[in-house]
Amino acid sequence: MPLDVLKTADCGACDGFAASVGVPGPVLMEAAGLAVARAITKRWARRPALILCGPGNNGGDGLVCGRILRQAGWPVRIALLGEPGGLKGDAAAALALWDGPVEAMTAASLGDAGLVVDAMFGAGLSRPLEGVAAQLVAILSERSIPVVAIDLPSGIGGDQPDPGGTTLRADLTVTFHARKPAHCLEPSASLCGELVVADIGIPGGWRGVVTPLGRINEPALWQGALPAPKADIHKHQRGRLVVFSGGASSTGAARLAAITGLRAGAGLVTLASPGSAMLVNAGALTAVMLKRWDSEADSGVFLTTLRASAAVIGPAAGVGEMTRRAVCEVLAQPAPLVLDADALSSFEDEPQGLFERLRPIDVITPHAGEFERLFPGLLRASHNRIDAVLEAARRAGCVVLLKGADTVIAAPGRDVVINHHASPALATAGSGDVLAGLIGGLMAQSVGAFDAACAAAWLHGDAGLRLGAGLTAEDIPGMLPHVLQALSARSAQALAFKRLSAKD
Repeated sequence: MPLDVLKTADCGACDGFAASVGVPGPVLMEAAGLAVARAITKRWARRPALILCGPGNNGGDGLVCGRILRQAGWPVRIALLGEPGGLKGDAAAALALWDGPVEAMTAASLGDAGLVVDAMFGAGLSRPLEGVAAQLVAILSERSIPVVAIDLPSGIGGDQPDPGGTTLRADLTVTFHARKPAHCLEPSASLCGELVVADIGIPGGWRGVVTPLGRINEPALWQGALPAPKADIHKHQRGRLVVFSGGASSTGAARLAAITGLRAGAGLVTLASPGSAMLVNAGALTAVMLKRWDSEADSGVFLTTLRASAAVIGPAAGVGEMTRRAVCEVLAQPAPLVLDADALSSFEDEPQGLFERLRPIDVITPHAGEFERLFPGLLRASHNRIDAVLEAARRAGCVVLLKGADTVIAAPGRDVVINHHASPALATAGSGDVLAGLIGGLMAQSVGAFDAACAAAWLHGDAGLRLGAGLTAEDIPGMLPHVLQALSARSAQALAFKRLSAKD
């Protein structure tokens, strides 16, 4: 499945490019309708189908789909929003090829439909649904009829994933050429149901016309950057990670990060512990080293003494001046840094002071609340999380990973990456601390900040998918060996297949 994410206008520009090089609109529309029909017949047995067609090209795609289903023996009805004479261009041409009756769309149109194809508006609607379209969506929400959306469920704009009004919930959405932001971001992504991205024949030169907004996270983007230890390597060559602990009653988060850093492959991980927390931490650690750290003013010296190749600071560190000072000291050292949780919230009143110190080699990992503290109003003012994180990365000058069901990762001068490879079960206390440690563990092995953030988000999500419901944050580090081994096996299989294909 294609991994690119394009803005709605850029998808239209790709259609225009196709026409300019000899692939006209009707050919694309025919391919789109065929892709929807194939997706339907692959998933459902023959049944009465109702195609809800809007007044634009989305309706034209629906007309093609209806014609192909009918040719395959399906009972098909077409319900049109507006007058047939109102259709223009490619949609009018599609209507001319339809040889059945066309009904006026009404609130009673559902009839005996066993499947509904939503071809009313697609990604182009930028206002709430109204009139008969809104009535039908409300009725469908109370029925158990399968719904297939063409491009996007009606009521969702392609670039604005928060519909803010009546919206259809689809079981299957078929879009074309590339995803749009609304396919990737919540809450609209969940309203799409299963997503199919169909190739409709846009010629390969489209990248000379538009630039993708981002890409979906998957191993092909970063697996080549992961370390491949040689047989004679020793632990000191695999990187040294330092994780800073909170006080005696706030140690668990840092331990989770430290243990995960070790599981990620860092050769030596040290937990920097205040004297008050030494006994608590000592009783809970085995493979992770423990060193006393008593002054935030000595944080930078501490890293230098331990020859740290990366560090994590923030999990349960405490919000306030002491954490701010420790962060500033650590950022003055050459080791790359992962800042999470309290390390971010401590700069709520002076985020610019943090941004002036952050470097491209650093990663910040806010959830939505921490993001708001550092970048007040940015999420609300942006079309979507992608645009917001892009701007945040520009302001901060580092890698920004905005956590969530639709984790978004951006860095100055890099493509945005959106991670969907995850489980809702990861929404549990300590899961973010594990993610911070995973990023730090990869960075300690000289994986670049952006690749480490993207890889960690995927690996963390894969562990969550494997563990499933009932997982706790403590379970995730122990699952990482299985995740990494499966990833390695997958890579080996892909390489073997590539070699076989080359021989053929």
